[in-house]
Amino acid sequence: MRKVISTDQAPAAVGPYSQAIKTDHYLFISGQLPIDPTTGQLVEGSILDQTRQVLQNILEILRSAGLERSNLVKTTVYLRNLDEFEAVNEVYAAVLGKNPPARACVEVCRLPKDALIEIEAIAQI
Repeated sequence: MRKVISTDQAPAAVGPYSQAIKTDHYLFISGQLPIDPTTGQLVEGSILDQTRQVLQNILEILRSAGLERSNLVKTTVYLRNLDEFEAVNEVYAAVLGKNPPARACVEVCRLPKDALIEIEAIAQI
């Protein structure tokens, strides 16, 4: 099984890709930017504000697939500045709580729309 998951509670894709793809065992969530789905605009503010929005977008996609945060098994965090790692961790821990998913975090030179952060995720069905 392969099913495209899409919700208007998370921002539309900024390119030729799906918000998420559900298979028999996993949900693959495309990299989420800190875009407010109601305005379609990048959230202004600090890395804290942008991280909150990205995680909210991921949670909305999970909900639209009938899943919740406890289904997350892996995330990859892309940061424009690794010096903001601790601030990201603060929000990440607050949102994802106990037993967070496995994670990788890398610094990149640039992200779409000049965002400060992007996170992609994999959830188990």
